[in-house]
Amino acid sequence: MKTAIITGGTGAIGKALVAEFSKDYNVVFTYASNKDEAVILSEKYNAVAVQCDLSDPKETEKLAPYIKDCGLLINNAGISQIKLFTDITDDDWNKMVGVNLSGVFYLTRAVVPAMVHNKDGSIINISSVWGVHGASCEVHYSAVKAGVIGLTKALAKELGPSNIRVNCIAPGVIDSKMNSHLNEDELLELTDSTPLGRTGTPAEVAHSARFFEQNRFTTGQILGVDGGFY
Repeated sequence: MKTAIITGGTGAIGKALVAEFSKDYNVVFTYASNKDEAVILSEKYNAVAVQCDLSDPKETEKLAPYIKDCGLLINNAGISQIKLFTDITDDDWNKMVGVNLSGVFYLTRAVVPAMVHNKDGSIINISSVWGVHGASCEVHYSAVKAGVIGLTKALAKELGPSNIRVNCIAPGVIDSKMNSHLNEDELLELTDSTPLGRTGTPAEVAHSARFFEQNRFTTGQILGVDGGFY
């Protein structure tokens, strides 16, 4: 059985991804600090939990024992922040880039050589609808999520000859902790702007990842799981 490495496993979307792919993969997931949730998730799905600061390239060495057999990498971990552009500090910017973009680069770089050797693999990156269209007061978040999309498209071309597929999901408003900062009026405004009239579920993102994992003639694609938001 192949190994699936999933980052950000203790978040809402991460949990859904672990649940989905533990059906037919040996799942290894990373988490930043929520050890209690990681233990519960690990026991429930017989998965391996690895505490990892993805913004530090040396931290990817913790995953070295699992990379050789990795057939699926899902770069899901991410942070968000709402701030006026003029209030974004250097620390805010560096943290956002470190986790949401550099983390994708570091772990993908660690996994790719084994996939090239095996002439097979699937990499799925989780971006955001704001990475496609941008969001006011989330310039740094929008910028790094756009970077994930660019990385996806370029890497898909480079790794295609090695039979490695690289795709991206751009979720809209999903029922997750990342959107817990929204008040009732803000959430209502976003759902009213969504043609399907509701927020998405983490499971719907996981099902979209399954599509990319199964479809072996699809690469370099950005799938909006956003209820028609744009």
